[in-house]
Amino acid sequence: MKALLLVDIQNGFCPGGNLPVPDGDKVIPVANRLIDSGKYDLIVASQDWHPPGHGSFASAHPGAAPFEMGELSGKPQMMWPDHCIQGTLDAELHPALRSEEIDLIQQKGEHPYIDSYSAFRDNDRDASTGLSDFLEDQGITDLDVCGLATDYCVKFSALDALEMMPGVRVRFIEDASRGITPEGVAAAIEEMRAHGIAIIDSAKVLSD
Repeated sequence: MKALLLVDIQNGFCPGGNLPVPDGDKVIPVANRLIDSGKYDLIVASQDWHPPGHGSFASAHPGAAPFEMGELSGKPQMMWPDHCIQGTLDAELHPALRSEEIDLIQQKGEHPYIDSYSAFRDNDRDASTGLSDFLEDQGITDLDVCGLATDYCVKFSALDALEMMPGVRVRFIEDASRGITPEGVAAAIEEMRAHGIAIIDSAKVLSD
């Protein structure tokens, strides 16, 4: 049983959004080919879904600026621009994504004082979203992960999938993903590879 996890392919992370990933929209045609390939038994997507004034926003911390390190609930936290606020256009899945084919949308980042990069649990590694239980209940044995951004939410989702679902084979689809910085992407790929996550491209999926 194979599943595809599309991480945060939302307006907010594409050009014109509040926290755009460089070339973030370039993942959409690749993701759509994967969706339409017939190679997956289940397709799931994560959706950043922050309440207004979320603690990861620089605007919630007087004197803080976006993209500088701060603190949230006693732990280091990157300060982000306000993004993907619940119920806004910025938070919606990108309209070009074939979202009608998605079986489950897993929202995350709803706790106001804890960020959640991973689709599987909050950054404090305590509160689970329930996605791992859902996938295990479906009998998933193979999980391919891609989306936005490689060096944050995609990497953490892939690593958590590996840890929280022992025995499930996890792969990262590189050309269906984009990151915030080239250095961050390179480091994320090396970290995933070091943990045993296969680094592949969409051609590999389509030819399997």
